[in-house]
Amino acid sequence: MDFLIPHIESLIFTAQTPIRLTEIQSCLEETFGSSFPEVELLQIIARLQERYDDELIAFEIIEINNGYQLMTKPAFHRTVGVYLKQTTKKRLSQAALETLSIIAYKQPLSKSEVEKIRGVNCDYALQKLLEKELVTITGRSEGPGRPLLYGTTEKFMDYFGLKTLKDLPQPKDFKDPDSEIGEQAAIEEKV
Repeated sequence: MDFLIPHIESLIFTAQTPIRLTEIQSCLEETFGSSFPEVELLQIIARLQERYDDELIAFEIIEINNGYQLMTKPAFHRTVGVYLKQTTKKRLSQAALETLSIIAYKQPLSKSEVEKIRGVNCDYALQKLLEKELVTITGRSEGPGRPLLYGTTEKFMDYFGLKTLKDLPQPKDFKDPDSEIGEQAAIEEKV
């Protein structure tokens, strides 16, 4: 089965979004005209993940949203972030980020519920999030007027590197000193 290692690696590298195990299996079966058990494919993926453990390699294979994707290791996020900041022109506005976070944590919810939490109109921010495919319409509420309900998309999960919505930071995580803005007061010691 060692001959499959570069094939699986190339599929993970080529996929623009996390590639699911079933997609890998289907592609290999069509390519080689033979079936491959999921257990063996998972073992190969684990071997690939071990290969990328070397600290001199900037990438790793991680499981995101029930699929596998080649990603930059966290140690290099700052460098990549600087590059992206220098080259990326379009960013989400503060209003869009606030709207997106409310939807991510409280989904599914209607536009009026988002506006009630934010305290301002969300038409423009919601439209931008829909255009960027970070938010989608998930259905209609049973309430008066049957307003549209909004939720996050797989693109949102991929963009933020989340396996499930449970991976979102919890409010207690924001109380971490690393999350604070500004300088802390000096600590005085008694001699």
